[in-house]
Amino acid sequence: MQIGSKYMGIHGIQTHYHEEGFGDETIILIHGSGPGVSALANWRLVIPRLSESYKVFAPDIIGFGETDKLANHDYTVELWIEHLIGFIEAVSDKPVYLVGNSFGGALSLHIAYRRPDLVKKLILMGSVGTKHPISAGLELVWGYEPGLESMRELIRLFSYNQETANNEELVRMRYEASMRSDTREAFSAMFPAPRQKKLDEMALEDEQIKEIQIQTLIFHGLHDQVIPIEHTSYRFIQLLPHAELHVFNECGHWTQIEKTEPFIDNLLTFIKTNRKPVYKQRI
Repeated sequence: MQIGSKYMGIHGIQTHYHEEGFGDETIILIHGSGPGVSALANWRLVIPRLSESYKVFAPDIIGFGETDKLANHDYTVELWIEHLIGFIEAVSDKPVYLVGNSFGGALSLHIAYRRPDLVKKLILMGSVGTKHPISAGLELVWGYEPGLESMRELIRLFSYNQETANNEELVRMRYEASMRSDTREAFSAMFPAPRQKKLDEMALEDEQIKEIQIQTLIFHGLHDQVIPIEHTSYRFIQLLPHAELHVFNECGHWTQIEKTEPFIDNLLTFIKTNRKPVYKQRI
């Protein structure tokens, strides 16, 4: 399947995104923060099935993929949140199903807290967004120095099935994307040492998370070495009042890649279940 590629201006930022599918309801997919990542790299296996029944959008976040990079390298959580809110408002006039992976999960949580009127249901995958010590795995990801073997090491880290790291096409695709000069500069500027500071900036307070009334489905790989489940999803399930948690055994950080079909099956079941959403505008 050839996945549609488009551009639009959001708050003066030339924004690249993928659009597929049809229907009255919209799914928006927010990617993670690994080196060489883009919306397509994260969601290429998921978009075809989701777009059979829904309108699906997958934007490249500012600084990633084909979306504009910042000349001043001032990448902030606030910038990313406001850009994504602008994108949601541009592509849908109704609340959307918001799916956030890892870093994208934290941004999705912020959007759900700040603008619950935009979110019909929330889906998180290996998401950050709580306050906890940075893992050795995330230090390696955010501290990545471009190199073919370094990328192979990261893919081993992301995956439970170590044969994934032998997928030369995947390794080379992510490596080559990470080697683009504008991408390298942007990624380096986003996550400088000490990286705990950036992780803390992405977190919501426990009381803020408790205020999110949106129905939420949380996915996590039990063997995730990048975002350990005990510090994140186990906390979310205690804090989010209308959440459920699905844990995949024999799965690392890449839920949507290692468990593609059961991930989609569970996601579709969740969003098709009729529950009345609760909206409360936050000023």
